[in-house]
Amino acid sequence: MIETIYIEEAVLQHPRVAEIVARFPNARKISCGRYGEVFNPKAQNFRLQKQKPALILAEKYKHFTMSAPAGYGIGANRNYYFSHMLNCLYDCRYCFLQGMYQSANYVLFVNYEDFQDEIRQRCADTSAEAVHFFSGYDCDSLALEPVTGFAGQFLPFFEQIPNAWLELRTKSTQVRSLLNREPWPRCIVAFSLNPEEIAKKVEAKAPTLARRLDALVKLQAQGWQIGLRFDPMIYQTGYQQQYRQLFEQVFSMINIEQLHSVSLGAFRLPEKFFKKMNKLYPEERLFAGPLVNQQGMVSYRQELEQEMTQYCTEQLLRFIPRPKFFPCTL
Repeated sequence: MIETIYIEEAVLQHPRVAEIVARFPNARKISCGRYGEVFNPKAQNFRLQKQKPALILAEKYKHFTMSAPAGYGIGANRNYYFSHMLNCLYDCRYCFLQGMYQSANYVLFVNYEDFQDEIRQRCADTSAEAVHFFSGYDCDSLALEPVTGFAGQFLPFFEQIPNAWLELRTKSTQVRSLLNREPWPRCIVAFSLNPEEIAKKVEAKAPTLARRLDALVKLQAQGWQIGLRFDPMIYQTGYQQQYRQLFEQVFSMINIEQLHSVSLGAFRLPEKFFKKMNKLYPEERLFAGPLVNQQGMVSYRQELEQEMTQYCTEQLLRFIPRPKFFPCTL
């Protein structure tokens, strides 16, 4: 899967690096000073690199956790996101990462303990309040779990902090590490879902809806709390029927009692990202849809976005109590 591994000189002797490199004995190993030398140059073709991404093993020095934007959350007043990786195994056409980064290579920050130190401090600063941490903003939380061991390393750490909550956002079916341990009640495994008709067109390389639901059901059966993330909503003719059928399918399979939360969000991108993505995929019908530029953000025109949000909200509230519903208001 990985043919080339770049390794920062500072982490060449890191034990986590040794473990990862051992998984790919035939991969080329190339040392570099800083990951940006490989990741940031502008003369790169994201679309071409996406065919065979390299893995870059690096050290992060600052900004281990970041405050989540206002309107983003699932019930807490204090919300942070953090990214142990940059870029994703999957190739979803709507993903902002391809507009944000010059490179499609995967960057893995191996100094997990520095992330953990900052998370511990964030929680200590407000020990009387629940603090939510969201993983999966700049990557998929679980897609490379067999390589990164991320969840295996972070779940035992989070268990030690009484006011810390963790969301693992994913489209992945790599849930074996979770199924092989006892569920932890302050961890939400949040699956991103779209109707199959839409996913087939715009969620390249991602597991099918059926496989995601199978993983979700297995986790629930073992006692894990689940989140459902219908984000972003994608417009196409007949979207009402497609989303209604999706909701009916999902809620016929899950246990509402073990459902932590449901969120719903509209498709939107910063104008700069949109232009870059449209240049990468000029034939992509998603970008030729009923989109408008409003104050530097590209989204569906306001009346269509409101129509979709209202319809999907009404459908979701047929199945869940309102306290479990968290519309994204970004």
